[in-house]
Amino acid sequence: MLSLQDWLSRLERLHPTEIELGLERVSRVARALGVQKPAPTVITVAGTNGKGTCVAVMEALLCSAGRSVGAYSSPHLLRFNERVRINGRAVPDKDLVRAFEVVEAARGETSLTYFEFTTLAALWLYQRAGIEFALLEVGLGGRLDAVNLVDTDLAIITSVAMDHEDWLGSDREMIGSEKAGILRPGIPFVCADRAPPRSVVSAAENLAGFSYFIDRDFTVAAGSGGGLYRFGALTLTIPPINLSYASTAAAITALALLNALPQQGIGAVLSRIALPGRCQQVQWRERTLLLDVGHNPAAAAHLARWLESHRVTGETHALVAAMADKNLSGLFAPLTLLVDRWHPALLPDNIRAAGAGALCSGLRAAGIEVTKVDSRCPTVATGLQQLLLTIGPQDRLLVFGSFFTVAEVLQQIRDEGNGELRGQVLS
Repeated sequence: MLSLQDWLSRLERLHPTEIELGLERVSRVARALGVQKPAPTVITVAGTNGKGTCVAVMEALLCSAGRSVGAYSSPHLLRFNERVRINGRAVPDKDLVRAFEVVEAARGETSLTYFEFTTLAALWLYQRAGIEFALLEVGLGGRLDAVNLVDTDLAIITSVAMDHEDWLGSDREMIGSEKAGILRPGIPFVCADRAPPRSVVSAAENLAGFSYFIDRDFTVAAGSGGGLYRFGALTLTIPPINLSYASTAAAITALALLNALPQQGIGAVLSRIALPGRCQQVQWRERTLLLDVGHNPAAAAHLARWLESHRVTGETHALVAAMADKNLSGLFAPLTLLVDRWHPALLPDNIRAAGAGALCSGLRAAGIEVTKVDSRCPTVATGLQQLLLTIGPQDRLLVFGSFFTVAEVLQQIRDEGNGELRGQVLS
């Protein structure tokens, strides 16, 4: 019998390409499995940034109300199981292995990508568990993403920004059109983008039964003391959170539309949500770390706002590694005035990762002074150890650029078995 890791390694080799957008193949296998409707109520979430926050907020609120819920998100940080959760808990290895066996038997000669295969496994697990709500986070785009094989009961777009241009298009209108592909005729739609592209607005006008846009139909005003949410007669005080307030507001609006909000204790639930790698503060070896998975210009702008409002008395150092296909200068530019010293680093085991030359070129293109850049480019693991010995207790070490970058650091902290993580600790 194959282990979970055996299966995951096999899935990486199963299809000739990592990404192949399109629904024909995956839908064929979904029909064979009978998983086109994995739960009575399905909520599909698309967006460039903020999807994870939106799913996590809905998941936590539904669980607190005693509703049964499956949540599917990607990518993971330390364990694949993080992607597939039922009632707030990661599905165990043995259940995932069983689901993979079922999908393998059903697919016949149909070739599936890693994401398509795992999506089908998640849908099968949710259907088998008899959950009430399935929360499905789109992996890439929307229209042709494997998650979109399911006809949703409510669609959410958290944001539309520049990312994955090779797959989704070269401007926000094209990217918005791809994300709006999750809409269905007559179903409600919630949008958390404060300046949505016309392509999204048009899709909502032509398809959605009712559309709810932030700043038009629901609002959230955030400050240092938290936020105030309003939707019709509903008013809620949101405590200070390290999450996107706009995505949080979209999640609350979606559940309100479905009459699934808890009757009380919403603020307490929100205060307990902490997504790993999203402005996650860590005290480790008597040093302050800030971990953020941001990997595109819009995410970097959000991180910059957080840094601006959370100053330190010392210097801010940035240990950064990113993927080669990203807009590196756009990723670095929002942080130019907030980072005192840059430390580009490598992910040698990741074939998609940017090399030293690309990282340094991106920093220069962002207008960052050469004197602020350490051009030695160690690996993330080595760079972290070096910086922990050289920065002072009053300084801050920002680690960002990709999920892989943050995962390297979280893995080291977990392996060492100590350190105070203000946020969710992955086991």
